[in-house]
Amino acid sequence: MDRCIVLVDAGYLLGAAASLLAGEPSRSRITVDHTALVQGLRDRAESDTQQPLLRIYWFDGAPDRVPQPEHRRLRVMPRVTVRLGALTRSDGRWAQKGVDAAMHAELTELARNRACSDIVLVTGDGDLLPGMMAAKEHGVAVHLWAVQAADGDYNQSEDLVAEADERRVLDRAWITRAVRAKETGGICAQPPAPRPEIAAILSAPLPESALSATAERPAREPAHPVADTVARNGTEERATPARGVPTPKDLAALRAPGAHPAPQPANATLRWSSDKGWVDRPAGEPAEAVSLPTLAQLTTAEQRWADREEDITTVGGDPYEVGQVFARRWVERLGDHVHLQRLSGMYPRIPHRVDGELLRYAARFGLLAHKDDQIDEHDRYAIRAGFWREIDVRTATERTPTGE
Repeated sequence: MDRCIVLVDAGYLLGAAASLLAGEPSRSRITVDHTALVQGLRDRAESDTQQPLLRIYWFDGAPDRVPQPEHRRLRVMPRVTVRLGALTRSDGRWAQKGVDAAMHAELTELARNRACSDIVLVTGDGDLLPGMMAAKEHGVAVHLWAVQAADGDYNQSEDLVAEADERRVLDRAWITRAVRAKETGGICAQPPAPRPEIAAILSAPLPESALSATAERPAREPAHPVADTVARNGTEERATPARGVPTPKDLAALRAPGAHPAPQPANATLRWSSDKGWVDRPAGEPAEAVSLPTLAQLTTAEQRWADREEDITTVGGDPYEVGQVFARRWVERLGDHVHLQRLSGMYPRIPHRVDGELLRYAARFGLLAHKDDQIDEHDRYAIRAGFWREIDVRTATERTPTGE
C-alpha cells in the first residue's frame, strides 16, 4: 500500500521536547497544543515519505491505563489512534510499562500485513530494533525521527539510528510550533486580580479556641498560617505554610495507630476544606450552605454531554482554569441568583458539598496522576482560586445594571 503511518512514543517526544525547551525532561514543564502537534506530524510525514498518511498511532502511559485529558482529546482527532500502556510507581519514580511492547507489536503487524509502504518512528528506544529490522524485511521503508537533543548529542539508541532507512531531526523551530515551556513565575500566567485569592485562603486566622493547641510550641513557630507570598514579575508565589497549625495531613498522621495524641480544643472540628487548622462550629453546615444546589443537580443530561465534549476538546486542565470552568457552569445554571450572593459572602470558604464536587471534577483532568491518588495541595489552592475568581466576576456582573 502506497501510504505512510506514524508511530509516536509520546514519552520520548514530549520528554525530549521538555529537556530542550525547559531544561529538564518533566512533561509538567511544557504546554502542548496537540492539534498543532498532530497536524505538524502529518505534514512532515507526508512531505518526507511522499505518501498520504493513513494513521498516527500515539503510544503513551497512564495510571491504570485510564485515559488522561490529553489522551481523550487525541483519540477523537481524525487519523489518530491512542494506545496506552501502564504508568507504575517504583522506588519513588514513575515508569511506563508495556509501551515499547505495544509499539513493537504494532510495527511488526503493520509491516506483515503490508498496511503501508513507509513507517515513521518517533522514538529513541533501542528495544524497537528487532521490530524495525522485521519491518524492513517485509519491504517497508523505516524513517526514524529524533527530537533535537538539549546538549547537542544523541538522545536515541545508536543501533536504532544505524538501522533506519531515513533519519530526520525535529529541531527547536519545529517543536516550538506546538510546544512551549511553562512560565515558572507563579501559579498562572496572569495573576488573579483584584482579590489575592490564594493568599486569603492560606491566611485564614486561627480561632482563639485553638491557641492552646499551639501555645507549647517553640516561639520560632508562628501560631497561625501566614501566607508567605513574594511578588515576582507581577505574580505571587506561595512559600511553605507555617507549621504552627495542624493540617488535615498532620492530623491523619497523629491519629495513626501508635501515634502520640495531638492537643485538640474541646468540641472543635476541622475547618472547611478550603481552610487550615481548627474552628468551633456546630455539627453540620449552616442552613445557607446546605441549601446551595450542586452542579450535578443543576445539570441536565444534554448539558452533561456538552460538558464532556467541552472538557475533551477545549479545557486544558490547568488547575486555575478548571476552577473557573466549574464556577462558570454552576453560576450560568442557577435559577435563583440569591445563591450566588450567599456563596460570595462565604469567601474564602467553599461549602463541603460544593468543594467536594469541585475537586472530583478536577480529578478528571489528570490532577491525580503521579500524586498517589491525591490532588497536590498547591493545585487545590489554585483550583479554589480559579473558582473564587469566576464567582467574583459573576457577582460583579449581577450587581451591574443592564446597559451600563
